[in-house]
Amino acid sequence: MIAPVPATAACDPAREIPAHAGERLDRVAAALASLVEERRRCERLGLEIPLARVDAQLRYWRFLDGLFSVAERDGR
Repeated sequence: MIAPVPATAACDPAREIPAHAGERLDRVAAALASLVEERRRCERLGLEIPLARVDAQLRYWRFLDGLFSVAERDGR
C-alpha cells in the first residue's frame, strides 16, 4: 500500500510524535491549523480531490488530538 502524501509538512504522519505530552499537543495543534488553512485554500480554488484528501487527514489529526487530550487530562 502506498502511503498518502501529507497535505502540509506539519501534518506528515511519518514525523516522530514527541515523547512529552505538551509537545505532542503542540504538534497536533500545528498540524490541525495547517490543514484547516489548506482546506480553505482548496475550497477557494475548487480543488475537489485535494479537498477530500485534506478532509481525511483532518479526521486523522482530530482523532489524535482527542486521544492525546484524554491522555494529558488523565496524566499519562
